[in-house]
Amino acid sequence: MVLDLICRMIIYNVTCNIPLAIEEEWVHWMKHTHIPEVIATEKFTGFKMLKLLTVVEDNEGVNYAIQYYCQNLEDYEDYIARFAPALREKTFLKFGDQVLAFRTLLEEV
Repeated sequence: MVLDLICRMIIYNVTCNIPLAIEEEWVHWMKHTHIPEVIATEKFTGFKMLKLLTVVEDNEGVNYAIQYYCQNLEDYEDYIARFAPALREKTFLKFGDQVLAFRTLLEEV
């Protein structure tokens, strides 16, 4: 079938819980510092930054999902091995343990 021949995109999804007190600072930093640094690794072809509107019981703060798109698993794995540790450390140095992140890997079907 022709549809089976289409290249499937890999999506690296990072969902973050942010305290309301630092939301504006975090969003600005993500848009102007962190996301550009991730894209500069040239392992991703694009991204989307999304704010979750669903209210989650017992959840404090606000949630965002950042989806980074890559062509294949090799690019993702190279990013994780070579770039992710330093970029995660930089985030931790900026915000400490205030930002909770949950990471998932998705495949477009």
